[in-house]
Amino acid sequence: MATAITEGVKVSINAKYQTEFSSPHQHHYVFTYKVTIENHSKSTLQLMRRKWEITDAAEDLKLVEGEGVVGNQPVLEPGTSHSYVSGCNLRSGFGKMKGYYYMERVVDGKIIEVEIPEFQLVADIFSN
Repeated sequence: MATAITEGVKVSINAKYQTEFSSPHQHHYVFTYKVTIENHSKSTLQLMRRKWEITDAAEDLKLVEGEGVVGNQPVLEPGTSHSYVSGCNLRSGFGKMKGYYYMERVVDGKIIEVEIPEFQLVADIFSN
């Protein structure tokens, strides 16, 4: 599990290779990842945007940006958390992801750039 804390916001990620949805002979490797965002700050925050950097050993870096996460812009009161599951496809069985969430502090509208820690994507067929 990868974890990072930025200004009281803890982001934890657990990635998993999805054997049943992958086709290694066709260079198609599917990964899911569960993200948990915990608000340990004293302010209410809303997740407005995300920016991911996805590196695949078989391709160049890919940037993915957009509003919210999986169609939501969750509001996190102090002491609460939000979890979701998402996924990505790689052409190789090796890669990594990292990025940022852009969260708005509700009380004054300040945008906080919260680190999404780098985590590895490795197909089970390559690990021992």
